[in-house]
Parts: sequence; C-alpha cells; structure tokens
Amino acid sequence: MSTYVLCHGGGMGGWIWKFVKPALIAAGHEVYTPTYSGFGEREHLLSNAITPDVNVLDIVNVLEKEDIRDCILVGHSYSGCIMPGVVAKAGDRIRRVVLLDSLICYSGEPVGVALGFMAKEQAEGVLAGLIAGQIPPGQGVHTQQREMAKEHPMDMSPERQQWLLDNLSDQPLTCTVVGPSVGAETLKGKPVDYVAASDTIIKPLHPRAKELGWTVHELQGDHAFLVGQPEWTAKFLLDLA
Repeated sequence: MSTYVLCHGGGMGGWIWKFVKPALIAAGHEVYTPTYSGFGEREHLLSNAITPDVNVLDIVNVLEKEDIRDCILVGHSYSGCIMPGVVAKAGDRIRRVVLLDSLICYSGEPVGVALGFMAKEQAEGVLAGLIAGQIPPGQGVHTQQREMAKEHPMDMSPERQQWLLDNLSDQPLTCTVVGPSVGAETLKGKPVDYVAASDTIIKPLHPRAKELGWTVHELQGDHAFLVGQPEWTAKFLLDLA
C-alpha cells in the first residue's frame, strides 16, 4: 500500500481529485487531498497574507499532523511552486514527487513572472499595492477560467466541464506576484516525474523539467486532464506506486 498526497492547482481545491481518488482507494492505497489556505472551500481565508510559503506550510502541517510517511507527493498546476518547499521542510516523509503539468518556478520567481505575464518590477508594484490595501486581494481566476472556456472548451464532456467551472473559486493575488522561497532547482535526491500536457498555458515552462533532469512524460490533452482523463491519471499514479 502507498500513500498519496494530492495537491491541487489554482482556483481549485481538494475537490478537483473527485474522479481520480476513487481508483487509488480501490487499489488499496491511502489518499489525502488537502486544500490550500485561500483556495477552494478555504476561500474565506483569502487575503494578501497568503503566499506560496504559507501554502507550503499547509501541506507540511498535513504531513506532520497526519503522521504521513513514505508518501507520493503529487502536485497539479500551481502546486508546482509549492512542492519544492514541502520537500525542503518534510523530505523525510516523501518517497517521490509527481508534477502534473505544473508550474516550474525557481527560488524567488513569482508565478506571473515565470509565465511571462509580467516583469519582476510589475510584480513588485502589484505587491506594494496589495500591502497598501490599494488592490483587492483576489485574483479573479475563477471568472477568467469561465470566460476562457466559452472560447476554448476543455477536453472533456460539457457536463464535466460545467461541474469544474461551477466549483472554481478565487485565489490570493499574492500567490501570483510573490515567488516561493524554495524553487524547482532544489528538487534533488528524490525521483521527480513530470507530466507535460500538449495543450496548456504551462507549455513554455516544460523545457525546464528536462533541464532539471526530471523524468518527463508527454500527454495528449489539456491542462485539466485530471478531470478530463481521470482514468489515465489514476493509472499513471498507480504505476508509480
């Protein structure tokens, strides 16, 4: 039996694993699906005090309080900038790391900068506005995703896409303009598997996975494949166990 800790992406929560989790449990494994502060059902905690480092502690605390050991740590999307910090603080509890079309940010590199959405100076300016209370703490990612889906439907049934869109929530803007203290370049000494989807906003960051020496797996599909292709996702994770 293995233990999986499944960490979600931006605008999501532990609920996003609904179609993957049952297969892992049915195979006899233990599964945890925590939600970051300021995301999902914890959206009520959204504030400019929530940074990637806070979200690192969200997961480290789950590992420690649940006494999870020898786990397979899985991160989707935004979780890519959280997993390195978790390994740095609780690496003795982690067997291997799996990144599902995730962000690959270096130490101190904000998500918005890594994706090319803004320059470092712009990120610093937004952060200053947040701290001064001049900019609302939310990012509006849930609204953005719903609008994008109208022009570019997700690779899944309309019913499942509607379920995903209905459950999306906002997330802290600070998580986009503040970089993680511990970045992807520190992930050493443990196996790291990276799934690169073919149709995704994350694509410009994919080369970093190979540069860092991770095992890269190509997937034909979009960024939300854990909802659109849950059978493939579950089998991939089970094979790693």
